[in-house]
Amino acid sequence: MSKTNPLLSNVNSHSYSINCNGRLVDLSEPKIMGILNLTPDSFSDGGKFNNEKAALDQAEKLLKEGAEIIDIGPQSTRPNAEFLTADEEIRRIGSMISNIRKEFPETLISVDTFYAETVKFGYNEGMDIINDISGGQYDKNMFDAAAETRLPYILMHVNPSYETMHDKINFTDITLSVNRYFSEKTNELLKKGVHDIILDPGFGFGKTVEDQMKMIDEVEFLGFGRFPLLIGISRKSFIYKPLGKSPLDITEETQKLHTKVLKQGAKILRVHDVAEAKKTIEGFYLE
Repeated sequence: MSKTNPLLSNVNSHSYSINCNGRLVDLSEPKIMGILNLTPDSFSDGGKFNNEKAALDQAEKLLKEGAEIIDIGPQSTRPNAEFLTADEEIRRIGSMISNIRKEFPETLISVDTFYAETVKFGYNEGMDIINDISGGQYDKNMFDAAAETRLPYILMHVNPSYETMHDKINFTDITLSVNRYFSEKTNELLKKGVHDIILDPGFGFGKTVEDQMKMIDEVEFLGFGRFPLLIGISRKSFIYKPLGKSPLDITEETQKLHTKVLKQGAKILRVHDVAEAKKTIEGFYLE
């Protein structure tokens, strides 16, 4: 894969890196985060990987297909999902982090949680990145946990409570609203000493189809160019519902949108279908 792409200079010339447990990770080229759900109730793959062997086999598959980050999800955040405590998340994770670390030592491991206690557990097990859908709003100790562990922190835009996370908000200007949120939250994190921040606009959480398509069109304006952007649109309803399709039947449409956000500077794609995302990134570099 070429190290230079003329499109980058036109849309996003920023070079980013994050410090993962002392390992400097270069984000000048987009990376793929493969989703590993340990849940019985996730909307498209619930129950498939909620035992240790199946989960480890799936992690290996994601890595072979081109993922560089494995995102472990112990709790589903789909609408009407079962609410779990931190203790239950930790029980579900079990030894999965340490097992992946042992089998695939070069892999970056993120944990999808909004609990500080799960972060502390994950840190002791060897995780590399905090993926918090709540922006620190569902656990008042989350930002402190990020500061204590010094792990990179994924900051997602979302409604302010667990109960309202999927309530549709009528935004006057979605891009302006998301950027205002990012500005406030990144300032909080920076004051606490968290400097490795990744921004996630929060596709699939409390936004209309129209607002989410607007965000796709305006990715280059999200986050002020100060921090790298993660885009998580894999199997999201704003893509498949208007088309009358299922989450598993929108591969082509999803990859077209992935190409669109890559051209605007997205640095991490969070996906279920790693092989397809890998082809998309390779095609983007060949344009």
